Amino acid sequence: MILHRRALLASAGLGAVLTTLGGITWALLRQPVGGNELTIDDVLYDPDQPVLGNPTGDVTVVEFFDYQCPFCKRGHADLMAEVEADGNVRLVMKDWPIFGGASVLASHLVLGAVEEGTYADAQAALMATPARLSEDDVRETLTAAGLDPAAMLATYRQDRERWDGLMARNSRQAAALGLQGTPAFIIGQNLLPGALDRNRLRTTIAAARGSA
Repeated sequence: MILHRRALLASAGLGAVLTTLGGITWALLRQPVGGNELTIDDVLYDPDQPVLGNPTGDVTVVEFFDYQCPFCKRGHADLMAEVEADGNVRLVMKDWPIFGGASVLASHLVLGAVEEGTYADAQAALMATPARLSEDDVRETLTAAGLDPAAMLATYRQDRERWDGLMARNSRQAAALGLQGTPAFIIGQNLLPGALDRNRLRTTIAAARGSA
């Protein structure tokens, strides 16, 4: 699916623009009732969104993910390895905690690590766990990684409006894009629902770079 930069408008709550990728047809944008027009720049360049990889990279890779999503976790090592090997990819991991309370807590704690400079470490620790997590599992995993969950939660709460606003926008964007679950990727202006292996990541990044 190709995402156009501006004015991908919905009709009667359902995306008016349809396209096919990998044999699946997806509604492109479903604008929220009473909401402002959503653009691809809103998705790729949210000013509150932490960025991994190369912040000035020539291709942006976005992943909508959940810390309990097994497919997100299974592909995370390949994603990070490809971003590091490429060296010119701007990586945006969009928290979309749809698997319950432990997922929400994980997002809160990891976003709370941003100001301490341990966001990447906290995210890596949780993404390396088995799929299903309890809230205690989340805290214990971060503690084992040398982090302080209580301090992370306190930092999140100090800036709660910012982080809750970010996650609300992520959820709104996922709905507007017609996403059915995690993971889902945007690479350049291509929407790819579902898991990606490293080879497909590499070829899609190269295609996005070539069409820029």
